[in-house]
Amino acid sequence: MKKIGLIGCGAIGSELAIAIDSRKVNAELVALFDVYQDAVNTLANKLKTKPVLARNAEAFIANNMDVVVEAASQDAVRKYARLVLENNHDLMIMSVGALLDSNLYDDLTSLAEKHDRRIYIPTGAIAGVDAIRSVRHLLEEVTLTTTKSPKGLESAPFFKTHKIDLNKIKRAKVIYEGKAEDAVKFFPANVNVAAALSLAGIGGKKTRVRIVADPRTKVNVHEITAKGSFGEMHFQVKNVPSPTNPKTSYLAVLSAIECLRSICNDRVSIGT
Repeated sequence: MKKIGLIGCGAIGSELAIAIDSRKVNAELVALFDVYQDAVNTLANKLKTKPVLARNAEAFIANNMDVVVEAASQDAVRKYARLVLENNHDLMIMSVGALLDSNLYDDLTSLAEKHDRRIYIPTGAIAGVDAIRSVRHLLEEVTLTTTKSPKGLESAPFFKTHKIDLNKIKRAKVIYEGKAEDAVKFFPANVNVAAALSLAGIGGKKTRVRIVADPRTKVNVHEITAKGSFGEMHFQVKNVPSPTNPKTSYLAVLSAIECLRSICNDRVSIGT
């Protein structure tokens, strides 16, 4: 049974911890860490098992863990991912947008190779990543269009420099269009799927992202269009928002649970 450590005890981290605690994932949750200690305590009180409640990164990393799951933020990836790999733990990253930072992806993959570790990136709230990976050498253009309720986009760093009043949007409106590598910085809690798509395909500079605010939608919609010498692909997923966090899709949580379950349980790998 693999031993799991969790960085981040918010909405997604809590769902993952509860999935392990309830044996949906055949693993043992051995340690929790979050810079917000109240979040650690709140989550711990929901669990039957009693993981170590680490008060700092050093105390957390010292635990005997097979896989560390990051479910905190892009900043957490930047701060702790190297530490995890250097201490011989595998790493599953939820805040994938951080990997579009200059050199971070290369640095982490080099560290993983040096320490014979693995890095896992869940598909998230989109479909078609296997297909995109299969034709990545033939791709010419990839576009992701994400449509969410304005409420699900609130507090994004984008609005600090772009004066858009979400409360005044009465019908579907494109509020961002540009490179994936910029989108994940402007909307770090909303479009981590853009990073997963970029890493599977033609990169963060070439992958285009459109973000649409639609006050009438009750679901989060991700549409992918990919073109190249292989032909064309079109994928659309309509996701119910996570019950505990409207900024993310419930499918993102389910994808993370399935990724972790596959790491811990599966003897057969299905898909690319």
